[in-house]
Amino acid sequence: MVNEWKAEHPIWFANEDIHDADEPYLPALLEEGFALWSREAGGLDSFCTGHYGIYTKDAACCGATGRESLRDDDEIGQAARSAALSAVENDAFSKYSSERFEAIAVPVRRRSDHIIFAVFVYITAISSVSNRQELEAAALHFRSCFYRAFEQMYVKDLIITQQRADREASRRDALFLAARRLYDQTDVTSILEEMLRSLASLYPSSEVHLYLSQDYVEGDPRIKPLVFKNTAHDIVAQAFLDGKPATEHDRDGQIRLAVPMTGKQAAYGVLCITICREKWDESDIPAFLLIAGTAGTAFENAKLYEQSNLLINELRLINEMTKRLNQSLRLKEIFKFATKELLSIFEADYCCVLQLDKSTNHFVVKSSNIPDMASEQFSPEYGFCGIIYRTKEPLIISDYWNTRVVTSKLMDNTGSRSLIAAPIFGDGEVVGVILVTHKIPNFFSYENYKLLQVMSTHIGLAVTNASLHAEVRRMVITDNLTGLHARHYLDEQIQSRQRKDLFGSLILVDIDFFKRINDTYGHQVGDRILIQVSQIISSSIRHGDIAARWGGEELAIYLPGIRTEQALRIAERIRKQVADETDPSVTVSCGVSEWTFDNDKISVESLFYRADMALYEAKNKGRNCIIVGEH
Repeated sequence: MVNEWKAEHPIWFANEDIHDADEPYLPALLEEGFALWSREAGGLDSFCTGHYGIYTKDAACCGATGRESLRDDDEIGQAARSAALSAVENDAFSKYSSERFEAIAVPVRRRSDHIIFAVFVYITAISSVSNRQELEAAALHFRSCFYRAFEQMYVKDLIITQQRADREASRRDALFLAARRLYDQTDVTSILEEMLRSLASLYPSSEVHLYLSQDYVEGDPRIKPLVFKNTAHDIVAQAFLDGKPATEHDRDGQIRLAVPMTGKQAAYGVLCITICREKWDESDIPAFLLIAGTAGTAFENAKLYEQSNLLINELRLINEMTKRLNQSLRLKEIFKFATKELLSIFEADYCCVLQLDKSTNHFVVKSSNIPDMASEQFSPEYGFCGIIYRTKEPLIISDYWNTRVVTSKLMDNTGSRSLIAAPIFGDGEVVGVILVTHKIPNFFSYENYKLLQVMSTHIGLAVTNASLHAEVRRMVITDNLTGLHARHYLDEQIQSRQRKDLFGSLILVDIDFFKRINDTYGHQVGDRILIQVSQIISSSIRHGDIAARWGGEELAIYLPGIRTEQALRIAERIRKQVADETDPSVTVSCGVSEWTFDNDKISVESLFYRADMALYEAKNKGRNCIIVGEH
């Protein structure tokens, strides 16, 4: 009757099996199954005459009888391992004999596809009599013990998964109610109180604090101002600055989790919970993040609702400023006007507008009402510029003297204590920073912070338009095909540098047999060769060097502050790279000339003449070489 019932009601996990993906867990399961088998089969006579062991397919021992392990590098271990490897290799019963021991190995196969997943081994002295049938029966017994352990683990994991799912379902319901209550509130104080009340209900044994960056609500001891003192070891400061959760474990067995309370536009504070490690589960983190995120969004909405009347005036200011900004296409004028307007709008003491110079990778002060700061340069890792550059987020500091998150030359030199700052974006990247300060602490409000963020966007658009205008002007002095400068620009620059520098060098580069390339492959391939050579030249010179298309297939490179010896090395590098890297392969000939301040005649024409004569000589000498022109 039992068998009939089983046939009608099969156990749903009876056909589950291990898979290749379970390989990392297999050694532990083999060890557990072997221990179970050893307890059940311990009465066999063979236990007294030899040793049993269980091995993985790679012949790693996972359990043995009569000794701690068969993994030792001795004769018994070697015999067992050799037999196990042979059984896997031959996919069959295997026997291995040494001088004193005999090892018999029986493959243990999966019950679904009969693939070997382990090897059952028995080791005995040569004089002992081994019974293959008994060993195979013992291996089958072991397999049943193994699958018993496997099924227990499988069912246990399913139970844990179900328990976690039930707990998550209950938590989701509670979170949904908490979120709905948060969104039902319309003022900031009610939202903060509801959030703390919800967390106290969800985590009754925890301690919760809220650290606000600006809107500090008096009366509730759990709500505190966000103060930056030691950011390297303060997870609250880390969470706010990095915009992501931070955790720490103390010696008392407690976990402290800090999560930024963030809306769609900014982070407004940090929610911090302290709870015993035993009562905390990593799966609780998403719920805590959801509460913080929901509270941040609700907080932001309430603030926006409270500020609706102020926005009308702000929009008027923004429209007026945008109109004025768009009247100019000169960056200098835009920066100067922005500084003047920001000082007036925010009633600030000081303002600095900085732009990122991509050539030096430094922020340069473009406009300021502080004379000493004119044209100052700062690393993108320095001060408040560095924070904004890394985070791409605006910043507000209530009291620099008390917090001192970073060292700031602007704040120190002016005695400022309050700061609002915002990035200037161009094509999604930070291209500048606006810093507005005041000597009084806590001077700027959250509304000021938001307004600056909006104004920085319009300033960024004006900067982008002016930069595009400058790019159009740059295109006038650029060769469209090669991307190098035009010849007239090169002439102007050499003439300008000869008035300031002590010396410089010129390299003329001519592609050998270029007409043959065009005739053989066509002008499109010829153009491609010209572009390849131009790219090699550009990659071989300094940022301050000037490369230009001199005419046709001839290119010119002016190297300010470089003498002939170094110019020769640069020309040789270009010549070799062209020969190695162009496709189809071409060569170039080069003529090099230099000028120094003590030349009798210093002019662009004489410099080009000597280089051209040297190039002509290089052509006559067989091409693919470099000649230096005579003074």
